[in-house]
Amino acid sequence: MTPALAAPALTSPFAGAYARLTEVFPGLRVTEWDTAAPSGPGWVPAAALAAGDEALDAFLAWDDEQVLRDYHTRARPDVIASFALHRYAWPACLLITMPWFLNRRVPRLPVADVTFQRELGRMAVRVRSFACLPGDPAAGLPGARVVPDEEALRAEVRDAVAEHLTPVLDGFRPRMRRGPRALWGMATDEIVEGLWYLGHLLGEEPRAMAELERLLPGATAPYVGSAAFRELTGPSGEALPTRDRASCCMFYTLRPDDTCVTCPRTCDADRISRLSSTA
Repeated sequence: MTPALAAPALTSPFAGAYARLTEVFPGLRVTEWDTAAPSGPGWVPAAALAAGDEALDAFLAWDDEQVLRDYHTRARPDVIASFALHRYAWPACLLITMPWFLNRRVPRLPVADVTFQRELGRMAVRVRSFACLPGDPAAGLPGARVVPDEEALRAEVRDAVAEHLTPVLDGFRPRMRRGPRALWGMATDEIVEGLWYLGHLLGEEPRAMAELERLLPGATAPYVGSAAFRELTGPSGEALPTRDRASCCMFYTLRPDDTCVTCPRTCDADRISRLSSTA
């Protein structure tokens, strides 16, 4: 039986952002813990994924079984590792980017402070320090660190995500046929596409895109490239926002003709057709 999770303390400066995340995206619920992370069937600490041992083997086995069940074929081991990394990194980035987007607060979440239950769509975090702007009501709370302006806060977002993902990428790297640049290209895509999607759900897609362009303008190592948004014109003259991924999700290895709409393999004509049909 999965243990019940305690509700976040009312004084938590992140409870509101995480509640709003779940409100618009019920597939992910984030809770906070103080002394003991939730454990039990299906829960895996981020630190265990970073260690790259039996916990990572079990994590990858879930994806291997899912691909065989849904597509009736075996994927290459490196493709399975790419799928599994995406399924962890996409929600993990939101742990940091959503509080920043909604409340201008940036939690520091090393791998020791995050655990994941993907079958239930749950993550649990322990926030011990965070950055915020001058005048934030949370600035006087324990663990708060005030930074001078928006650009400094954006740097905190980049640093916080890198702090969390660096050991995770190191844990996955031996299972993947990708070097550091390709892996950080994946990280860049997870940051952008996660917040872009949540911005759409919040009814704030243009603001999310503008914030991401400022967050990742390019030349922000270790990230690769920029937010890379651009605009296409639909058949009726409508604007169709898109972007070019810095990495490939590898789904084409299962279905060569079924690429993501933001994949570099997808030409603009196909993008316009697909975006117009879903507009």
